[in-house]
Amino acid sequence: MADDGLTGVALVTGASSGIGRALAEGLAARGMAVAGLARTGDRLATAMDEVAAATGARTLAVTADVTDRAAVEAAVAEVTEHLGRVDLLVNNAGGVDAAEEPLWEADPDQWWDVVSGHVLGGFLLCRAVVPWMVLRNRGRIVNLASGMSLRARPEYSAYSVAKTGLMRLTEALQGALEGSDVHAFDVAPGLVDTPMTRGMPMWQGQTDWTPPDRVVRMVAAIAAGELDAWSGRFLHVNNDAPEDLARRGPEGDARRLRLRPWGDGDPLG
Repeated sequence: MADDGLTGVALVTGASSGIGRALAEGLAARGMAVAGLARTGDRLATAMDEVAAATGARTLAVTADVTDRAAVEAAVAEVTEHLGRVDLLVNNAGGVDAAEEPLWEADPDQWWDVVSGHVLGGFLLCRAVVPWMVLRNRGRIVNLASGMSLRARPEYSAYSVAKTGLMRLTEALQGALEGSDVHAFDVAPGLVDTPMTRGMPMWQGQTDWTPPDRVVRMVAAIAAGELDAWSGRFLHVNNDAPEDLARRGPEGDARRLRLRPWGDGDPLG
């Protein structure tokens, strides 16, 4: 049965497998009603049924393409009708470059699909969910980040651009939410063993994977309001323990994307 440590409704995108699937079950086990969203209807429905059976929580499978505005709005309306207003939004959906290659060799359509899946998808979900959080003055948004949010990999240019763009979206969102009890975060999950990472040549032969439970613990701490001091900032599950973050807050622009100053008094630093 579900643990009653958390309450409310979570909406997790990309929930049919991988990190999204782990988050759906982990949040449900902690007491949340969980709506999973993905493009693959049958696999998603099976995943959410399994989560409900394992946890006793209320779940909902909602099929939608996160880059389709009308589909996203209809999906959020369906979640609201069946489970209630969203208290926690996790933007996890998104793909990766089809091949390890320099950007001038990439297929333009596939390259842009990767960028739009993360950035446009995150924007559309926030646009549909956040106004109701603001109205109720309650909510948390988690955007799944990456080490490539901070340092571009030339062979994964689309994914690097997408994840950096999503970080800027988080910061812009948090700035607009200043003074409210609605908060947004970037969370890098580390290297989790998923179908996506297994399909990336750079990780062939990898054996040291990040346990999905670490990602769940970080997102659960955010959902509980324990890490609000870190709103608008980058957290990494392999380097940041939630209990350590909760004991101290950041200073200045720590964990934000900034240019390194060229020298003393550099106005762009």
